[in-house]
Amino acid sequence: MNTIVTIRDSSAALSGQSTRPSVQRGFVSRLVRVLRSLARWIDNLLERRRSRLALLEMTDDQLKDIGVSRCDAHREGIRPFWD
Repeated sequence: MNTIVTIRDSSAALSGQSTRPSVQRGFVSRLVRVLRSLARWIDNLLERRRSRLALLEMTDDQLKDIGVSRCDAHREGIRPFWD
């Protein structure tokens, strides 16, 4: 152990403080990051599903405007949201 860590640990022990709250804050911040990442991933999956459903609802003229055939739109629209 280096001197600074030893002094910090000794002063925390003398004052009755623990380094535990900083560990908990680190855990909470990591948990928040993971939950946000999970929420973004789910949001992307749902957006992909909405886009595919929108393709199924388009008319032939609308599909022609974006350069997609009815067959391609149907094939894309029936794919599962996780794919």
